[in-house]
Amino acid sequence: MPPTTALSLAETLTVLLQHLRPLSPQEVPVEEAVGRALADDIISDVTLPPWANAGMDGYAVRRSEVIGATAAAPVALPVQHTVYAGQRVEAALRSGHAIRIMTGAPVPDDADAVIRVEDTDGGVDSVQITLDRDAHTPLGNIRARGEDVQVGARMALRGDLITPALLGVLASLGRRTVTVHRVPHVVICPTGSELLTLAVDDVHERVARGDGIVASSSYALAAMLRATGADVTVLPPTDDDPELLATTLGHALELQTDLLITTGGVSAGSADHVRRVVQGMGGVIDVPRVRMRPGGPMAFGRIVGTPWFGLPGNPVSTLVTAELFVRPALRCMAGHRALFPRVVPVRVAAPFRAPAPLTFLLRAQLHTAHDGMLEATPSGGQGSNLLTTLARADALLLVDGPQDEIAVGSVQRALLLDDGLRTTVSPTASGLSPAA
Repeated sequence: MPPTTALSLAETLTVLLQHLRPLSPQEVPVEEAVGRALADDIISDVTLPPWANAGMDGYAVRRSEVIGATAAAPVALPVQHTVYAGQRVEAALRSGHAIRIMTGAPVPDDADAVIRVEDTDGGVDSVQITLDRDAHTPLGNIRARGEDVQVGARMALRGDLITPALLGVLASLGRRTVTVHRVPHVVICPTGSELLTLAVDDVHERVARGDGIVASSSYALAAMLRATGADVTVLPPTDDDPELLATTLGHALELQTDLLITTGGVSAGSADHVRRVVQGMGGVIDVPRVRMRPGGPMAFGRIVGTPWFGLPGNPVSTLVTAELFVRPALRCMAGHRALFPRVVPVRVAAPFRAPAPLTFLLRAQLHTAHDGMLEATPSGGQGSNLLTTLARADALLLVDGPQDEIAVGSVQRALLLDDGLRTTVSPTASGLSPAA
């Protein structure tokens, strides 16, 4: 008999987080760390910049000696010498002089402003200063010592995503390596006697005559999980046979698997064997199904201690459940603090339906209205087999049914697809829970 207990989206996410932990830390070169999660806080042991430096190409001066300069009455100063970025300053600024200076070069002692070169005649041995506006600005185009980083400052927290900008910060601190969490290894086991792979020589001809179906869910799922930062192995499709399936899952567990995913075979049909096989292998099912559409038959559990997702085989159901549950699970295992996709308010601009007492994930295209509000229209049919409408979608509307028609003009929650922005470790705070 099919399982009768179904959890809400928020309840399902809570269960996942109870059974998942970050993988072990490892040290990697900074150049290879983008996209990974920090395993430790980053505390600076250097000051940046290490000395006050010029924010513009120009001339280092004493403010008091140039105030009042105009194009009609310029201030003329002899140029003491020139300082380039990377050089050390050997002498303080002498009274009544200017030092020609380049962006990033250390500012000499006794100089308290840098007049940009555009407000001078650009002289090398002497300079005519024609505007004094830089002398009146608070910093006078001087970047203060320690303006960016102070010794002891916490630069990033454990669990932070290493972005290109943060990688640059780590490099600026002189860090050659960084400690991150290990990348999860995911093994995907597609099930279904009808499935073909692109490795079949005549796959196009067979698809054209209806002799089999390409395992599109597996290709799309693997791409999604690799984009999430996982190391992914996809096994060949397994026929709908319990013994073959048990053999395949046993093999998958021997591949240093951190997370096992099956696609298909979790519904209530006579050819759906995955749940029974998992339990027959000593597996525990913690989430029997979810109150959602598409993707309600999704299951989550553990097989010999390895986390397992049983995703539905219809391609939209596969990808929607992976977006809501598998990607946050992977981010948790990879040590990230921000796990969940961003949920934003959108205004409904065309009719949608949510006819059952479930949470519906409705595929929508977004555009910005004249008032700046995001508006949602259907990206096409909502059947779980219609992968093209998911490919066209910008977001999934999260709508609690039953609602025969979602009113045009109403504001709904929308989960942004491929947005890249994540939020909190709390399902409620993420917006995935109606209580948010």
